[in-house]
Amino acid sequence: MNVSLSVWLLTVAVLCVLVAVDFFVGRKPHDVSVKEAGTWTVVWIVLAVLFGLGLWYFGGSGPTGEFFAGYITEKSLSVDNLFVFVLIMGKFAVPSQYQQRVLMVGVLMALVLRAIFIAAGAAIISAFSWVFYIFGAFLIWTAWKLVQDARKEEHEEEYQENKLLKMAEERFGVADRYHGTKLFITENGKRIMTPMLVVMLAIGSTDVLFALDSIPAIYGLTQDPYIVFTANAFALMGLRQLYFLIGGLLKKLVHLSYGLSIILGFIGVKLVLHALHESGVHVPEISIPFSLGFIVLVLAATTVTSLRASKKREAEEAEEDKRRAAGSR
Repeated sequence: MNVSLSVWLLTVAVLCVLVAVDFFVGRKPHDVSVKEAGTWTVVWIVLAVLFGLGLWYFGGSGPTGEFFAGYITEKSLSVDNLFVFVLIMGKFAVPSQYQQRVLMVGVLMALVLRAIFIAAGAAIISAFSWVFYIFGAFLIWTAWKLVQDARKEEHEEEYQENKLLKMAEERFGVADRYHGTKLFITENGKRIMTPMLVVMLAIGSTDVLFALDSIPAIYGLTQDPYIVFTANAFALMGLRQLYFLIGGLLKKLVHLSYGLSIILGFIGVKLVLHALHESGVHVPEISIPFSLGFIVLVLAATTVTSLRASKKREAEEAEEDKRRAAGSR
């Protein structure tokens, strides 16, 4: 798609307005109910669908297919982010009424950082077509690593602070408790950070690691920076509400990492085939409709098998509890 500067500016402006509305609606610290989270999740999904239909009206089926394939991929990868967000919230003991504010700012930081990555990726791709080999190999390696992590049950580990976060804490110091939504306070004449700012930085900086997977993945589905950016934006915007909506279901998605590994491996192969095609090698390329169908099928199958496995495990644990209770009598 040939997107003019005015369309870019209009898109960014509309997204800013949507973010502002979302922020001011939930600006007062409060516990987010399932109803509120569900309503806003539906709103963001509907907006993404309407945007995709707008692409179809102005650009045809090609850009629309690329957007939905990218959006679904980014959305599924962002669900994996939620596992880490849960660990971060627990690590810093974030009060429930402040969690929605933490996620809002953290997601905005992630969106800005991803925009930078997307721009850098577009510049690299336009200058060096062979970078697709690197992207493809990286995604295949990431897919393999996801499987290894799933076997080790990495999600059960505690969150470890990164070096950037540790440097900020050492430089400014951290208060010993939360002070509402304040980010800085003055203590003994010194300006120090509050835990609120620390946890926001933790979520924003942690997303950088996830972006290393997601940005190459979506560039494997489309090389249009406009579609890459908007798919990422819509996927991230609804992440805060999704956290509260499916927070209790995260532990039930026991096969999610396996599904994501299959998707990333598939896109990695797609990128390598595309790179070979660009180099003049006659190899078949994977179409967007096939990619979209494959991604949806894998996610559906993963969800079904996860819920079945979780139900079976819960039944086994309940049976084991009964046996222990009977044995203690």
